[in-house]
Amino acid sequence: MASPTVLKRRLGAELRKMRHGKSLTALQVADSFGWSESKVSRIESGKSPLSDQDAKKLLGMYGVEDPEEVKQFVNLVRRSRQNGWWHSYGDALPEWFKAYLGFEGDAATILIYETELVHGLFQTEPYAQAVIRSMSKALSADEVDRRASARLQRQEIFTRENPPKVWVILNEAVIQRVVGSREVMREQLISLANTVDKHPNVTVQVLPFDAGAHASMGYSFSILSFEDTPGSLVYSEQLTSAVYLDKDSEVSRHTEIFQELVAASTRPDSSVQWIKEKAEGYAK
Repeated sequence: MASPTVLKRRLGAELRKMRHGKSLTALQVADSFGWSESKVSRIESGKSPLSDQDAKKLLGMYGVEDPEEVKQFVNLVRRSRQNGWWHSYGDALPEWFKAYLGFEGDAATILIYETELVHGLFQTEPYAQAVIRSMSKALSADEVDRRASARLQRQEIFTRENPPKVWVILNEAVIQRVVGSREVMREQLISLANTVDKHPNVTVQVLPFDAGAHASMGYSFSILSFEDTPGSLVYSEQLTSAVYLDKDSEVSRHTEIFQELVAASTRPDSSVQWIKEKAEGYAK
């Protein structure tokens, strides 16, 4: 079952398709209801929740009059307003990140480039706690534990039915920098290598320092694609916010950069061996 976040995006895409089928612009639709054009855009991109009333208005304008079709669509709209599992963590997770969790949980493919950290999908609890403490020093021990717990819960996507294909490129700094302690790093790298060995849908590469300059220096990003929702999404996390990009040109450019990073990185099998050797080194 699709998460509320992805369901909003699917509904928005369907409404956009209906609007195009009637040869209407977003401005024309907005003017007819006294809305702003940006409201129509936010609904169609899945960035704003859709009320039952607004859904019925749009369906009526687009010529959807069959009561059963309207009922089914409105039921999906109601599901899209439900809370995902991450809402149980309340204010332990920022709002801008909760949206990403919905996309991540429903993605069919996730391409990741990380410059500094092991990606949250692969973090062990001690590593996650060390990262969270370093970035939010005012948090209590309980708050750190709750945030770390949420990261661990994300890893359930690896064991779900039809798990996503995940391809991760880590800057060499990720495996060289000691986070927490040498023992924390050893356990983290062993866990990362074991995840790759256990799940054939997961690929990890390391981008060595001697690869030199590249197009994504200092910039981490993820590209998420979905099974039955058109278009991909680029996610880039900042210190206190995140950027979501979904224009074709933006997704295409990030995909090109990712492929360049793949070519510049150590081969997957050699990367996993490197990670294992580095883990052994932390034990000394």
